[in-house]
Amino acid sequence: MTAEISEQPPLLRPEPGYRNLLMARAAVNWLPLAIGVTIADRLWLAQTPLALVAPAVVIPVALAGIVLLPSRIYRRLGYRIHDRLLQSVRGWLFHTDTLVPFVRVQHIDVTRGPLDKVFGTASIVVHTAGTHNSIVRVDGLAPDRAREIRDLIREHIRTDLE
Repeated sequence: MTAEISEQPPLLRPEPGYRNLLMARAAVNWLPLAIGVTIADRLWLAQTPLALVAPAVVIPVALAGIVLLPSRIYRRLGYRIHDRLLQSVRGWLFHTDTLVPFVRVQHIDVTRGPLDKVFGTASIVVHTAGTHNSIVRVDGLAPDRAREIRDLIREHIRTDLE
């Protein structure tokens, strides 16, 4: 059993820019809420004893959601390329470790959204046969690395079919 573990390739981490991308996504979600609560507080609660209570609660939670949670998510992401498997590891509250045999791969996408382009990252999306976990994502890759993984899996698929 220990010989198998030592032969595993190392768990690879996302690009450092992906942490910043996660923070930017969190800011897009949290900042409108914090601003909306602050404006609503000033409009409707300014002359009441509850003035500033809602912003005092929401703003620290929003800051934690923007700064702390993306860092925790980032630290728990990883992937590994085995001989004939892709392994995707993610999750800090609910841990998910997904193995995708190359022979089950139907098609592969390399995706880059606007924030990916800003922070220099890409994602590989592997579509497999079946219904449960039929789409597996590996986020935070360098664009060249994502294309390299896509080509590696594609080559394994081609070899298995011949």
